Amino acid sequence: MPSEFFNTSEVLEAILETIDEGIHVIDPKGMTIFYNGVAANHDGMKRSEVIGKPLLEAFPSLNHKSSTLLRVIKSEKPIYNYSQSYVNAHGRIIETLNTTLPIYVDGFMIGAIEIAKDYSRLKQLSERLADLESSLKTIKSPERKMPANGGLYSFAEILTKDNGFKGLIAQGKKAARSSSSVLVYGESGVGKELFVQSIHQDSSRSKEPFIAQNCAALPESLLESLLFGTAKGSYTGAVERQGLFELANGGTLFLDELQSMPIDLQAKLLRVLEDGFIRRIGGTKSVQVDVRIMAAMNMDPKKEVSENRLRPDLFYRLNVLSYELPPLRERIDDIELLSQHFISTFNSKLGLSIKGMDEKAKTFFRKYHWPGNVRELKHTIEFMMNHTENDVLNLEDLPQFLKKPTPSEKILPLREAMIEMETKLITEALLQTNGNVFQASKLLQIPRQTLQYKIKKHI
Repeated sequence: MPSEFFNTSEVLEAILETIDEGIHVIDPKGMTIFYNGVAANHDGMKRSEVIGKPLLEAFPSLNHKSSTLLRVIKSEKPIYNYSQSYVNAHGRIIETLNTTLPIYVDGFMIGAIEIAKDYSRLKQLSERLADLESSLKTIKSPERKMPANGGLYSFAEILTKDNGFKGLIAQGKKAARSSSSVLVYGESGVGKELFVQSIHQDSSRSKEPFIAQNCAALPESLLESLLFGTAKGSYTGAVERQGLFELANGGTLFLDELQSMPIDLQAKLLRVLEDGFIRRIGGTKSVQVDVRIMAAMNMDPKKEVSENRLRPDLFYRLNVLSYELPPLRERIDDIELLSQHFISTFNSKLGLSIKGMDEKAKTFFRKYHWPGNVRELKHTIEFMMNHTENDVLNLEDLPQFLKKPTPSEKILPLREAMIEMETKLITEALLQTNGNVFQASKLLQIPRQTLQYKIKKHI
């Protein structure tokens, strides 16, 4: 269709409708002039109930102070990543993470736009998990309180022939005798959580809870309320709820991907490490907790400090007992040991009787760099065992992206080669992140929506 038939406003509206986030635009008087389908779905509203109406009429639980859109209209300053809780006209509680910006044309503000991510369901799931942790903690047995730590690993289950790794295990066993905080870092998939679980299991806290929380999985406000708990009425719909610090009392709280925790929240974590007191969000009473903090990072902590993603004082506080776990490519002798272990594991799970790998496969495994480390090795073995027709794994059973073309193979056209390489990188990223699209998008440094599109297109 020729470009002269396009209407600019229609094209812009079509673009805003395709964005996978809620878009809400108001004019300087607070009247809604645009409200996309995603926003309506978030809010549980019909677009006709919002468009052309005053904002506070459509959302009566808001006011000029609590509405980020109206605050931006008044201040003419943007608000980034702000958590908002409100009740829509149908009485449904909505939780969103908003970025709200003033709109200028020729130097005059003509309105404000809000881009909102709905995390109501994510919050509900997180709170249900916390409730489950709480219920598990209160179950009694004749001997002791039942901890929320079933199925944890121990040092006896860490398989290695590597002398350096054996030395780390020996240090970890010594750390188990202490209650000092622990920092473990290394590439994704090297076994950081397995290592900290083993320290907990070898410690005097082994009969108490081990609770793990990924700091990259939740927005700041939700992560804060999950860690510290909430007081009734601290925000719309808030109930009296214990946080993970209280649930882990007497045991261990494991914070994974610590560098993803917002800086302000890192300061609150440091205070808990220093004085052992927490205060629920919106509460006035401080509660003392006896919790051992263990943290993990898949980045070099010194680099994260230098790039202002990790507070120096928090790093020094955690660095008393710190351990860098080596990548699998530096533990060559462990590759065959772990491969055979995973073959035995999947023989039991899948009802197979695979004997092992042939020599060519073993050689390939030793030379491959394993960017996803032990996790990638495990998934590769699982893939091969699901696809093999033999009782010994060989190179033909490898996932396609691991197979290298031989010199005799035809050179692909550039476009096909680029698609193949893109597919390989996406697959490797998904393997490293255990299928987590959000984490894989961070690893590939592309938007989540872009990655989802490419997965549908190529994989």
